[in-house]
Amino acid sequence: MKMAKAKIDQLFTNAQIATMASSATPYGMNDATALGVTAGNISWMGHLDDLDLTKLADDAVITDVEGRWITPGLIDCHTHLVYAGNRAQEFEMTLKGASYEEIAKKGGGILSTVTQTRAASEAELAATSQPRLEAMIACGVTTVEIKSGYGLDLENEIKMLEVAKHMGEINPVRIKKTFLGAHALPPEFSGDSDGYMAKVCHEMLPTVHTLGLVDAVDAFCEKIAFSEHQVRQLFKTASKLKIPVKLHAEQLSNLKGAELAAHFNALSADHLEYLDEPGVKAMAKAGTVAVILPGAFYFLRETQKPPIELLRQHGVPIALATDCNPGSSPTTSPLLMMNMAAILFRLTPEEALAGFTRHAAAALGMATEIGTLEIGKQADLAIWSIDHPSELTQGIGVNPLFLRYFGQEHAGN
Repeated sequence: MKMAKAKIDQLFTNAQIATMASSATPYGMNDATALGVTAGNISWMGHLDDLDLTKLADDAVITDVEGRWITPGLIDCHTHLVYAGNRAQEFEMTLKGASYEEIAKKGGGILSTVTQTRAASEAELAATSQPRLEAMIACGVTTVEIKSGYGLDLENEIKMLEVAKHMGEINPVRIKKTFLGAHALPPEFSGDSDGYMAKVCHEMLPTVHTLGLVDAVDAFCEKIAFSEHQVRQLFKTASKLKIPVKLHAEQLSNLKGAELAAHFNALSADHLEYLDEPGVKAMAKAGTVAVILPGAFYFLRETQKPPIELLRQHGVPIALATDCNPGSSPTTSPLLMMNMAAILFRLTPEEALAGFTRHAAAALGMATEIGTLEIGKQADLAIWSIDHPSELTQGIGVNPLFLRYFGQEHAGN
């Protein structure tokens, strides 16, 4: 006996659709004016007159979006969203001329947040992080990557990752958890970065992996953090555990981190202000996504820009993210980051939107599941009150979101 095929349970009509699928048309536009969803997945696109009504469930929800634009739900592929406290005093220091490195050497920077995060209970950490996630959801975000890295010991790294996991369970959003134990050197290992990296590789990473708390592994490869040699040891451990890797690379100098990331077929290399052409070529060959973080560039008043034109020339996908964190990018707005990427780095509006959809999905290893509007993919949708998709990048501090639809929330219907 054949099982009846599931029918469309949600239909959006009278729409303009920017699929963001790679195609010859800007924004992946097509002439479809309606989109059907079945059990949380996109199952049909076309003109309403062409829909076989027998494919529509009797209790289907039909939403007339009145000419608005539908895009994929936004994807924030690089955040440090779970943390306690703030670093407003360091902001004042920065304005008086102190550099990121100088603040870090005085016990500020990442270690300041580590102290506050360690002191917070799991419930306190969740409560202070929840509003940041809600703000992203209100901007049309349907997937968020959340890094650990403010615990820097096993107990507190687990605490951060458990909070991230729980936030994905109680909110209508997909959470990807990244272990960033190699974010900075904790005070108890002062002067012994090799010893700490050994702990990360042999104790911390295997444990959080066994607990099912890790989707990817990240590290900060920089003079004030960890060397190329140390990160290589971490990536070897991750490879043995079959965990994808990512890397904070070439933000403040060029330690050839992007080439190292590419060697391990990293999902992404992020920041990249000091990236050179050999690094770009290595990323292109490996299929590693470049994640550009204009919020941190702006907030730290950097002048060295990522090599956008080189990335274009070599066909490296360019993703964008908020880098939401308390010290160098205290923002939850992907729309503001799109504007900054256009103004500061001269990305086109289409590149900016691709950076928060198609390419952001690739940076999380999810390109076959989300990031574009295609039949079979998850129905993560953002519906906007705009006349053209370019408005999403043009606006400064505006949010034209009309409706957000998270397919996973409806998958059991």
